[in-house]
Amino acid sequence: MSHPSSYLAIDLGAESGRATLGTLDGGRLRLAEVHRFPNTPVRTLDGLHWDVLRLWADIQEGIARAARACPSGIASLGVDTWGVDFALLDAQGALIGNPYHYRDGRTRDMPGEAFRRVPRERIFELTGIQFMPINTLYQLLAMVRSGSAALRAASRLLMIPDLFNYWLTGQQTGEFTNVTTSQCYDPRRGAWAGALLAELGIPGHIFPTVIAPGTALGELLPEVAEETGAGPVRVIAPACHDTGSAVVAVPAGGRGFAWLSSGTWSIMGTEREAPVIDGRSLAYDFTNEGGVGGTYRLSKNIAGLWLVQECRRAWARAGGEVAYEQLARLAAEAPAFACLIDPDRAEFGQPGDMPHRIQAYCRSTGQPAPESQGAIVRCILESLALKYRWTLGRLEELAGGRLEPLHIVGGGSQNTLLNQFAADATGRRVLAGPAEATSIGNLLVQAVALGDVPSLAEGRRLVRESFAVAAYEPSGGAAWGAAYERFCSLLARAEAATSAGPKAQR
Repeated sequence: MSHPSSYLAIDLGAESGRATLGTLDGGRLRLAEVHRFPNTPVRTLDGLHWDVLRLWADIQEGIARAARACPSGIASLGVDTWGVDFALLDAQGALIGNPYHYRDGRTRDMPGEAFRRVPRERIFELTGIQFMPINTLYQLLAMVRSGSAALRAASRLLMIPDLFNYWLTGQQTGEFTNVTTSQCYDPRRGAWAGALLAELGIPGHIFPTVIAPGTALGELLPEVAEETGAGPVRVIAPACHDTGSAVVAVPAGGRGFAWLSSGTWSIMGTEREAPVIDGRSLAYDFTNEGGVGGTYRLSKNIAGLWLVQECRRAWARAGGEVAYEQLARLAAEAPAFACLIDPDRAEFGQPGDMPHRIQAYCRSTGQPAPESQGAIVRCILESLALKYRWTLGRLEELAGGRLEPLHIVGGGSQNTLLNQFAADATGRRVLAGPAEATSIGNLLVQAVALGDVPSLAEGRRLVRESFAVAAYEPSGGAAWGAAYERFCSLLARAEAATSAGPKAQR
């Protein structure tokens, strides 16, 4: 082998980032975290932003620490991040302002504005993407409506991982798995959805050339190589969307399984050879995002552990900071099924006093409001598990058959209570782990690109050989069945109220 078998994954999540060295050693993949850092949004007068300059400094620090930890040299590095958000560059390649955070409130009404200009069905037909106000499409439409000077001055749009790849290599490209989260890309044509963008007044010239995961972007720019002490390290675009990388690391031995990437978001899906864009996937609001090896991720975003994170943040502000482990213990001790929420309600999507919002929702739906921390967290976790059941049923309908087991990967796979609830609610065997799936998938795509691992299937075998997986068997079916009926009733009532709204106004 002409190059060392150590690779560096830079993985940026919505709450934190990490730099992880992966080394192929005796038929196993071994991990060493060399740098972990917070990812904290910043609110200014014009909204909520990502601090990308701080993140860039931490990326360079991660590379520097990896270089010191691996004196024989790093074969390659790759960056993955969350989806939908983007940066704008001017004609000289300079950053125009700090990128907005997807939870900034300016996009709240943008889907409705888009539908007034282009029918909802047409947008889905052209993009195959779930309708969420956070999507790039609606962020750009908000800029169009406000007459944004930044958008007028922009020469290039880069998704967040593509921005960092540009600063690492000088290459302005858009990696496929992250690009497809934008709702600006047509997966059937394999190109940006130019006609849709034009109808919404979004300038089409700012979108970059799209590249496949595993593409070599070149070596570190000399100034970055010097600053970090890393030398001429190759930069490879992995699956630059963190969920795309996480799915690469699902330790499955065949097909016909479902996966759940569990973290700030819970994203449930299955792998397909082509996007599923039809009336049913539109009705169920599923998404078709790009995967590795020509696959698509037929999936659905669910609110996830964001709800617990926001509750914990609210309690900390009130002087009652509590560890996640303690919250899980308190939730396990709280009464079962005392109250339920739809975790994907719009009021739960913005930062703020999440405990109060959950209590208000429960009162408004005729349920007792949870008062203690344990009761609130149990309400969240049980409701998430029930939403998993609802989503899995629709996913199996779209996929045309039963999906089993359910693989849970990502940081949320360490939440043993939620894992058991997921098994109980879905009636499926759950296999949880690895927790660092995103970094692992990032590393594997690099190894495949360099020829050190022959295929994705072999990469998944490496995951099975290298990392422990915990199994959860379903139990308590009758109680969960009754709870699911209550949960579906909540969803139906909300849908009926939404449908009746426009009629009442008329």
